[in-house]
Amino acid sequence: MGGERAGRCHQAGVVDQDVESVVQFLAGMGTGMRDELAARPATEPPSAALRHAVHSALAVCGGAHVERALPVVRLILRTPALLARFLERQAQWRAELTSRLAHRLRLDPDAELYPQLAAGMALTAFDAVLRRWSESDGAADPVALLDRAFAVIAPALDAVEPR
Repeated sequence: MGGERAGRCHQAGVVDQDVESVVQFLAGMGTGMRDELAARPATEPPSAALRHAVHSALAVCGGAHVERALPVVRLILRTPALLARFLERQAQWRAELTSRLAHRLRLDPDAELYPQLAAGMALTAFDAVLRRWSESDGAADPVALLDRAFAVIAPALDAVEPR
């Protein structure tokens, strides 16, 4: 019985470390998106600015980072508690991207639906790309997947006029 309990305690410690690693991983993604959107030129169309913002978060999934990022992404997507944390973080990112986009377009985020809808579309594209990339065992190019996703949503993202 004592060995079983020690095993559970060890597992709990590993899970706690995994959760902390995932939380840090997610925090970096959100910060990257927010900062990249803020840094984009004001004259750039919303689709391009949001695509660059999402691309900055996906940079951890490409090139030399695949071996480190893929297990973390899989862990997030396959573990209910971590997936819940991921969705919680996405809600925070949506709020931050909504605020940045509203400021950029001089729209009132409390009166206009566009900033929140646009942030939601960008994050839906981000989620779809992460899932497809993970399902491909990291073989799919996340940038190419992102380009395909934004080709679909760009017309809607660019259908707003700044004030």
